[in-house]
Amino acid sequence: MNKVGTVVRVGIADLNTVREPNTIRTLGLGSCVGIVIYDEQKRVAGLAHILLPDSSVTKQKSINEYKYADTAIPVLVDRLLEIGARKHALKAKIAGGAEMFKFSSGSDLLRIGPRNIDASLNELNKLKIPVIAQDVGGNIGRTIEFDPATAKLKIRRVNREEIII
Repeated sequence: MNKVGTVVRVGIADLNTVREPNTIRTLGLGSCVGIVIYDEQKRVAGLAHILLPDSSVTKQKSINEYKYADTAIPVLVDRLLEIGARKHALKAKIAGGAEMFKFSSGSDLLRIGPRNIDASLNELNKLKIPVIAQDVGGNIGRTIEFDPATAKLKIRRVNREEIII
């Protein structure tokens, strides 16, 4: 008998985890990056929708750890381990990081999408989590949904064909 799961939604600067038969989805990835980390054998997954690359530049006293690549990814890994994932078995898939607007100044500071991609890949590398697939960059928005039962990431791109990685 097939179990019917729930779609768990993750907002901007948010994260969550699921186990099969549930799936996990986030909408509206522009310059933001959606990072899916999963344990294929245990059929558990987590998704972080990061808004900015680096928490060290904030001037706020208390921060939303889910907002930044350098803080959200380690929190997501901890949450996955709490629900039964195994550190050595974790893998990642990422999407997003588009350059939604072109700036004439050429300042790297304004290139949030590419900086989010770099920060996400650096953090995953630091934690020794291999990136199995990615659909990043460009100038289009994306919605993503991950199914821990199949380890497939469905990506709907604005005005483009849906892809699965």
